[in-house]
Amino acid sequence: MDYDVIIIGAGPGGIFAAYELTKEKSDLRIAVLEGGHALEKRKCPIDGDKIKSCINCKSCSIMNGFGGAGAFSDGKYNITNQFGGTLYEYIGKEKAMELMHYVDDLNVKYGGEGTKLYSTTNTHIKKLCLQNGLHLLDASVRHLGTDINYIVLQNMYKELSSKADFYFDTYVESVQKTEEGYVVSTADKNYSCSKCIVSAGRSGSKWAEKLCSDLEIKTKSNRVDIGVRVELPAEVFSHLTDELYESKIVYRTEKFEDLVRTFCMNPHGVVVNENTNGIVTVNGHSYEDPAKHTANTNFALLVAKHFSEPFRDSNGYGESIARLSNMLGGGVLVQRFGDLIRGRRSNARRIEESFVTPTLKATPGDLSLVMPKRILDGIIEMIYALDKIAPGTANDDTLLYGVEVKFYNMEVELDRNLETAHKGLYIIGDCSGVTHSLSHASASGVHVARAILEEK
Repeated sequence: MDYDVIIIGAGPGGIFAAYELTKEKSDLRIAVLEGGHALEKRKCPIDGDKIKSCINCKSCSIMNGFGGAGAFSDGKYNITNQFGGTLYEYIGKEKAMELMHYVDDLNVKYGGEGTKLYSTTNTHIKKLCLQNGLHLLDASVRHLGTDINYIVLQNMYKELSSKADFYFDTYVESVQKTEEGYVVSTADKNYSCSKCIVSAGRSGSKWAEKLCSDLEIKTKSNRVDIGVRVELPAEVFSHLTDELYESKIVYRTEKFEDLVRTFCMNPHGVVVNENTNGIVTVNGHSYEDPAKHTANTNFALLVAKHFSEPFRDSNGYGESIARLSNMLGGGVLVQRFGDLIRGRRSNARRIEESFVTPTLKATPGDLSLVMPKRILDGIIEMIYALDKIAPGTANDDTLLYGVEVKFYNMEVELDRNLETAHKGLYIIGDCSGVTHSLSHASASGVHVARAILEEK
């Protein structure tokens, strides 16, 4: 047997699983197989002025590698059961919160000291939202920032690299059940283990779906979130972001009664490209370092779409919309809100004359040619609703980038230890369909590691 435990994927779930396993019982033989690069080698070639569109690298440095898709994110850890996943349904609400606080303590220990833990328990803001048909969700938010998040990952890798074997640029082709455990196969080598933790992340959702099919593990369709990223002057939302940093606000539309929510709010941040399986979508970052702050705040407005039988490919639906945006704009499209509601496309001149300077070089265009009408109508309604609590949101010069898509894996059938029907095979993090956030994914890794240790 090569290893006691093999972890597939070095995102948050895999990192915290490895940490907990090596911390509690250092004599365990642990391997982490990651299809992407080591942290210091993760460089995106389009992250600059020379190349605009995705060149489809063999391994996307933004989505894959040590730290996973969260390595270059805003570094927000939301400690809550109200959003970010359904881990609490498996392990209980109290246990889920305990694990998320434990993860937060480790983030502070490994470089996050001095960062702020925000809370949404603000009665005044909650009341303001309720008075205008909006609902502010409860959470504590640790904002590391993209810069401090990177430092935390560096420090954790330094700690782990001497206790576990890391194999980067090592794509796992298959996982096979044996009498003794599992054989994990790459292009040029087979690794055996008694326990296997699958933590392939959001970008590994299709791979995880195939794995479940091959091993006859039951799954069910999950949702896909589709929307836009809003960018506006930071002053518009400062009364919210100064107090809460991340405000998760939900609105039920009048026209269709769909739920629209804010997501990933980045005060004084930047809008960025994101590549998922060769499709370029939009995201946002912000930094802890004041020298890297911009004059703008950005956040996503997302509408969740669930599908019933016979259609099961919710991710495919989201991909088709994103591909249409890529086809029209060569990547991400940007449109002024005023142009959208007047039924005209934005052009380079209108963007240049806008009072909001875009932080991402995107193609001016018309989002109504890309987004389904029902989703776009809901987003427009939400913008007008937000304008009541943050006047200026519905200004003509507010920028909308599209599309933003949050892909979720099929929800895998798991027990309370996130173990599949195959003894010793665990599926955690976002590829399980159970978690949708850094904090939940990290907590799931700790939970499974502890379950394994209890058996030893």
